[in-house]
Formats: sequence, C-alpha cells, structure tokens
Amino acid sequence: MKVSRRSQLVPPSATMAVDSRAKAMKAEGIDVVGFGAGEPDYDTPQYIKQAAIDAINNGKTKYTATPGVPELRKAISEKLKRENNLDYTPEQIIVNIGAKHSVYEVMQAVLDPDDEVILPVPYWVTYPETIKLAGAIAKIIITDPAKEYKITAEQLKKTITHKTAMFVLNSPNNPGGFTYTPDELRQLAAVLEGTNVMVMSDEIYERLVYGDTKFVSFASLSKDAYSRTLTINGFSKSYAMTGWRLGYTAGPKEVIRAMDRLQSHMTQNPVSFCQAAAATAFSDPQGEVEKMRAEFEKRGKYMAQRLNAIAGVKCPQPTGAFYCFPDVSSHYGRTIGNVKIKDSMDFAAQLLEQAQVALVPGGAFGCDKNVRLSFATSMQQIKKGLDRLENWLKS
Repeated sequence: MKVSRRSQLVPPSATMAVDSRAKAMKAEGIDVVGFGAGEPDYDTPQYIKQAAIDAINNGKTKYTATPGVPELRKAISEKLKRENNLDYTPEQIIVNIGAKHSVYEVMQAVLDPDDEVILPVPYWVTYPETIKLAGAIAKIIITDPAKEYKITAEQLKKTITHKTAMFVLNSPNNPGGFTYTPDELRQLAAVLEGTNVMVMSDEIYERLVYGDTKFVSFASLSKDAYSRTLTINGFSKSYAMTGWRLGYTAGPKEVIRAMDRLQSHMTQNPVSFCQAAAATAFSDPQGEVEKMRAEFEKRGKYMAQRLNAIAGVKCPQPTGAFYCFPDVSSHYGRTIGNVKIKDSMDFAAQLLEQAQVALVPGGAFGCDKNVRLSFATSMQQIKKGLDRLENWLKS
C-alpha cells in the first residue's frame, strides 16, 4: 500500500493524541481529569447558535464565495478596525476552515522549498508541520525561560539570513500562556524593517488576556509592519466555537488572492450557515466573551499558584490564552510507580496511566522540560487534577 513520503513526515497532533487517549479511558469508565485539549468548556453563546438555525431555515445551505460571504468579511473588516486599529478591506480578508487551516494556507501561499522560517520555542505543534509540508525549513530559536520564553530583538536580528522568508509570531502564546508587550513587539518590528521577511501573526487568543496585559496587533505597529504581516484570527477560542471551524486571515491582497486560489481547490468555501452565525458573533449582546475571560483569569491564577507550590515545579503566571506551561524537569530521572521518568512524554504518559490526569508533553512544543495544562475546564476539575498531580509527584 503506497503512502506518500510527505504524509509520513508529519506526526499526529500531540494535543489531539492526549485528548483521544483520555476520552478512550473515560469511555471505559475511568475518572480522568483532562488538561489536554485547548477548547473552552463553555457552550457556544445562544445568539450565535440561533443565527445558524435561522440561516439553515432561510435556505443558506448552498455554496458561497470561496473567501467567505461578503457580510462576514465586512463584519471582520469592521471588527479589525474597531478593536485592532487595522484598516483591511473585505478584499484583504479570507475566511478559512478554522485558524489551523489559515496557518496551513498561509504557509502554502507564501513559502517555497528551502525558504527559512524563524520559529521561536515554544511553538504551537502545527507550525513546524505546516512549514515542513510547504517544503520550507523551520529555524528553531531557543528562548529564555527567565524572559518568559519570548524571542528578543537581538535573537531575531541574528537569525535573519537571505533565505529567511517568514517570522512566526503567536501572542498570546500557545502553549506558553505569555503575551508580548507593545514595546517588545515594536522592537521586533524595528528589526524587520528593510528586510523581505513576512510575519505570520497568530492572534487567535487576543481576547483572552489577564491582569494589566495589553494586547496589540502586530500589523498595527507601523506602515512597515502592516505591509509585511498576515494577521490570523478566528472564532474558536473567544466565542467557544471550536467545532464550527471558522478562522480568517487578513493581509496583503496578493497573498489573500493566492490563498483564495488554493482554497478554491481545497474546500471551495467555509460552511454557509456557520458563516452567517459568525457574522453575528462580534455583537456579543450579553458580554459572553468577558464572562469567559474573567473566569479563565481566575482559573489561571489558581492553577499557577498551585503548580508553583509543588516541589520541583516552576510555572510562569499566564498573561493570556488558557494554558500553564510549567517546567517539571527536576522530576526527570525519578522512578514513579516503578517507571523511570526520562522526559516530558514519559511524564505525561505515566501521569495519565497512574493518576488519571491528562496533560500535553512539552516536547511537542519544542520544550521538553515543560508540560502544558489547559485551564479551560471547571475549577472543580482543576482542583481535583492538581491534587492528583501533587500526590503523584510525592509518591
């Protein structure tokens, strides 16, 4: 049976693998606490669901324009202007089948074989694989935990070569839970001036920031930043619409047109009635996004405090997204439950099997010293899972 070399190069998503194993154990009747998948535990707000029902009843079940219906692209354009200080016309916007699809299409539309892409660690698991599938080369940049795992302007400057085609920026960050400050972003933007490097700015967690953290879109920093940036966002995280599969990309018309051509041969268009619902999402009449954000902030504070209270665990306080990313490497080399823990994969696997707690090994994100825990679950589950983790490490 022939299987392409391309497909064999790409491993399955580590986050989905952990979630699948945890779900399988739950199906067997095992009480598993899941900190794996990055999915809000809230239901999609009712006004969005009702808009989809109305769209179906009104016959919006046919093909649409490949880059999305005009109403949705206009709504996105207005949102970007209102909330992000970004002037994108609807023609500069394409709606994709989730932000993951946006990332894939951006890589396919921009990169050529042997192009280099600057990818700071920690990175979302899908970034290196989409770079690989485009035939390009990921230049992995190791960041400093003391600087909250953020790439510095000096590191960026040293890494750029004549082969550098793109810089991947993700703030707020998955898995790190950190957010670049406006000043840090300005320093990075200054380094890129005068280069041919494009920026893919993944801003899917923009509404989920905590404390006095201020979110700024990279493309809004300057005319130069605007001209080189592809801004990716979507509805999954802020509006609890993970299963609806709607993301979007805004940027230079030439790239958006290229993505349009690719998408016309991939999916034709995003789901018609989902688009109709998404066009209403930004209205948020009951303030549902803020309710979720405030609850996530409480959970994140609690989880980080609990993790830092466990011997041998160091965890930065998350300023965005809904993840804690603790360093647990002081426990590597130990034998727990007759199994020697060698790395993050062992840590995650044995914690799941021995203590029934699911989290994601940091090796999947380029940081083998760490593991990722999602606090997009109830406080009750968080307390139960952290109790189990603490007791397991004491055993």
